[in-house]
Amino acid sequence: MKTSNIFVTLLFLSSIVLLQSCGGSSTKEDSPTSGLATIYVDQTFEPIISEEIEVFEGIYPKAKVSAKFVSEIDAMNALLKDSTRLIISTRLLTEREKAALQQKKLVPRISKIATDGIALIINRQNKDSLISVDQIRQLLTGGITNWNQIASGSGLGKVKIIFDNQNSSTVRYLLDSLCEGKSLSAQISALSKNEEVINYVAKNPNAIGIIGVNWISNRNNAQCMGFLDRIRVMAVSYAKNPTSDNSYQPYQAYLATKDYPLSRIIYSIATDPSSGVPTGFASFLSSDRGQRIILKSGLVPATQPLRVVKVSNDYPL
Repeated sequence: MKTSNIFVTLLFLSSIVLLQSCGGSSTKEDSPTSGLATIYVDQTFEPIISEEIEVFEGIYPKAKVSAKFVSEIDAMNALLKDSTRLIISTRLLTEREKAALQQKKLVPRISKIATDGIALIINRQNKDSLISVDQIRQLLTGGITNWNQIASGSGLGKVKIIFDNQNSSTVRYLLDSLCEGKSLSAQISALSKNEEVINYVAKNPNAIGIIGVNWISNRNNAQCMGFLDRIRVMAVSYAKNPTSDNSYQPYQAYLATKDYPLSRIIYSIATDPSSGVPTGFASFLSSDRGQRIILKSGLVPATQPLRVVKVSNDYPL
């Protein structure tokens, strides 16, 4: 009889342990600065979010943030399936997506954390580094296929346009903002990561790569500087005929003043009802410390004051 009672007691205790382990973010120790969280991040922002996580975990050693760097579509799907309680994205929720979250009794909290730029990169051998918004539109939709249509006399032949991912936020942004309902040209290819785009462009003189600017904007990051040593960054103009006087690279100042045409907003979208680590990390991104990290990275912080100074377009990004 005693043996049977002991067995029942052990079984009961084991069930409690199992239930506690399944809860993930429901333990008593969870708070904005302690516990575990898995977040999904548009992989365009891997450099800056990786740095933010490193600092956040350094300040709050009881907190652990595991980031999955995926396409924007995958990040949004993970939020809707409640596979994560925090994503970093460049687009807001649609009304249908808001309704889907409400059905699960999840209330999204959205914060603007930065302004980002989309950079066009070319091989270092290519000296034709000026391009207009209209030329970009024609490249994307097939109206321009050859380098001599961008720069008269160019002998580079057909233009090869490379994106980071077929589900990339950069593809969606350019489709929405430039293509005017037209389909993308067949001359466009997608790889899987921004690093792969940089590597491809570094090896192919006729290529134009389209990436998030934070991969090459942080002058304090050795990896970013290594990438810049291998490619050139194009200057983009609103004018039909781009010149060195009316074209701008995606410098932080030109993103802030909107002189650079290809800019977009980065958002954090949290659905964390328990105010756990997802809430804590989202708050950190918008805090003074988190915004200063964004400022140093070369992006434009949402709340940190930015002092705009004149820079020379002759100096490569």
